[in-house]
Amino acid sequence: MNFNIKVTVMGLGLHGGGLASALFFAEHGSRVTVTDLRSEEVLAPSMQKLEKYPISYTLGEHKLSDFETADIVIKNPAVLPSSPFLRAAKQVETDISIFLSLNKRPLIAVTGSKGKSTTVSAIYHVLKKHFPETKLGGNITVSPLTFADKCTVEREDPVILELSSWQLADLKDKHLLYPKTAVITNIMHDHQNRYSSMQEYIDDKKLIYQDMNSTSHLICNFDEPTGRIFASESTAKSFFVSKDPLPPSIDGAFLTEESGFIQENGKVKKVLPEETNIKGKHNKLNLLYAASVLNFQGLDNNFIAQELSAFSGIPHRMEKVTVINGVTWYNDSASTIPQAAAAAVESIQEHVLLICGGTDKNLDFTGFAEAARIPESIYLLKGTATDRMIPLLKAEHISFQGPFVHLQDAVSAAYNDSRRGDSVIFSPGATSFGMFLNEFDRGDTFRSMVLKLSGSI
Repeated sequence: MNFNIKVTVMGLGLHGGGLASALFFAEHGSRVTVTDLRSEEVLAPSMQKLEKYPISYTLGEHKLSDFETADIVIKNPAVLPSSPFLRAAKQVETDISIFLSLNKRPLIAVTGSKGKSTTVSAIYHVLKKHFPETKLGGNITVSPLTFADKCTVEREDPVILELSSWQLADLKDKHLLYPKTAVITNIMHDHQNRYSSMQEYIDDKKLIYQDMNSTSHLICNFDEPTGRIFASESTAKSFFVSKDPLPPSIDGAFLTEESGFIQENGKVKKVLPEETNIKGKHNKLNLLYAASVLNFQGLDNNFIAQELSAFSGIPHRMEKVTVINGVTWYNDSASTIPQAAAAAVESIQEHVLLICGGTDKNLDFTGFAEAARIPESIYLLKGTATDRMIPLLKAEHISFQGPFVHLQDAVSAAYNDSRRGDSVIFSPGATSFGMFLNEFDRGDTFRSMVLKLSGSI
């Protein structure tokens, strides 16, 4: 790629693709313009990392000229393709598409509504011990452009990419994504404030296998009809993951009550031990997806089981924050859909106090009420999703406190009500537009509040 070009980065942000794109092109001699609707004050942490480069800024607005005169525009995944500014551009790319055009390493790609961050992190946790130069990036808030220069030469150490539906949509018809192994963890109602239909959302997920071939493997959810559809449509070799034992004729991985197994070519081998460091059956399924990928990397099943049992999870996904007076506090802020909140409380089952609620994404809340019977106490945060949760709770005669305008008030209420042996889970089951920058900011805020209560900070 010729880097002696004019590049406009649309959306700098505070972490992830925008900052990485600006750094990458500036370091390679491109003439870079950054445009963002936010102010210099908000973007100051990112701008400080770029201060040694001669970058032009358009802040607080977008100017059509920045897009018309650029050779390439790098868009943020959240920006709709219908944007008039993008329509004015000669060529629109993303940090993912630029990376894929340069990458020469084997690729592992993971998508799904939930579980993808835990899955890719577990894969990385194990693979880097066998392939030390393994790289991890994508939707997990690490842009692959941060390590692109190390991936322009062929070597066996793979690259793992977590890809959201929006990131996949931006790759449509570019023919750049050729994973050796791809995973679709599950399909749940998500981002319906962005999509005109559930099918449109599913169609974007399908793009992960649009250019796969018979030498690659596609790992799908056997328990969902969509998973079987994906496998039937793809030319890749299909492999399934299930929460229950699979029919003997099906190659895949499955859970029993205690352990996880891979069933392949008529042989069954154990790849997941009885005890793991992360809680919940949904997380054991995530580890089973990881084990399936590691199996295709040729790793020994005993090594896979040993290393996955040691994996301790990632921030904001049922993250154990601390124990205060015998009460365990969990940060599950990455729970942005009701099904995720349900999975969180089901992973503990007893003596649960749940903090939830926030902003709606036009999602399906029908399963939330059933799971809401598990917590002994529920503390709601104010928001449009909460407005939909309340009638469901009242219909089931489930009591709650709130809605609270401030997270601190909900945390204080849960702290005052909790008793030794309880678990307090912050699993919103919704987004938090307006209250926090994103789910990571929300989780960091919760963690700080809890550690303050414990006297740790």
